[in-house]
Amino acid sequence: MYLKKYNLKNKVAVITGAGKGLGKACAIAFAEAGSNIVIISRTQKDLNQVSKIIKKLKVKCKSYVCDITDYKQTEFIVNKIPKIDILVNNAGTNFPEHFTKVKRSNMEYMVKINNVAAFNFAQLCTLKMLKAKNRKKIGGAIINMSSQMGHVGGPIRSVYNMNKHGLEGLTKGMAIDLAKYNIRVNSVCPTFVVTPLTSKFLKNKSFKKETLNNIPLGRFAEMSEIASTVVFLASDAASMITGTSLLVDGGWTAK
Repeated sequence: MYLKKYNLKNKVAVITGAGKGLGKACAIAFAEAGSNIVIISRTQKDLNQVSKIIKKLKVKCKSYVCDITDYKQTEFIVNKIPKIDILVNNAGTNFPEHFTKVKRSNMEYMVKINNVAAFNFAQLCTLKMLKAKNRKKIGGAIINMSSQMGHVGGPIRSVYNMNKHGLEGLTKGMAIDLAKYNIRVNSVCPTFVVTPLTSKFLKNKSFKKETLNNIPLGRFAEMSEIASTVVFLASDAASMITGTSLLVDGGWTAK
């Protein structure tokens, strides 16, 4: 048998920023693959809607309202989760501004959520993963949601470039430290995906045209394409993949 399975039955997947967009798509995709789900978001209404969808897929779903930039709150939530096998470190944001006009408050918040909170959440979840006595046998997976902007530069993206290049470095460092526990760490780097976060940028016709001109495949990514990639990296099909990034960018970084 050469085709490894994507079946994640009885695994517990934790997804941050799961109320909307890519986080929501990933949570549903993991449920479709058989995982039990823990979803985290700042908004209860969003969590309720996602939970309703997931429970129809006949898997368990727990939801927690949490601001992951608050360490004490995050620590409290992670401690409530009995078992973690998979983490999708997805929560983040972006405030596009020209380098000369970046507001300090925006820069500091982006570093706080895209880097500091991502680090803290991953560390807390890793410590919980390691409490499983058979962790080395059953393995674990952490997927950091990065971006093509972690590999190239972009206009009005200086802070986001800094954030995502940093996340790429974190991914590699974590992968080396956690390999001895059979916990694999990778990143997924999408191009522009139509989500609530990006839709407001894509309303600008000139920006949309310029963006599509940079994607050789000539279209934006679908959320299902990103979610499927994340599930692959968490599955046994990716059991020899760690410390790398999967670019789902339609060829943007190939040019």
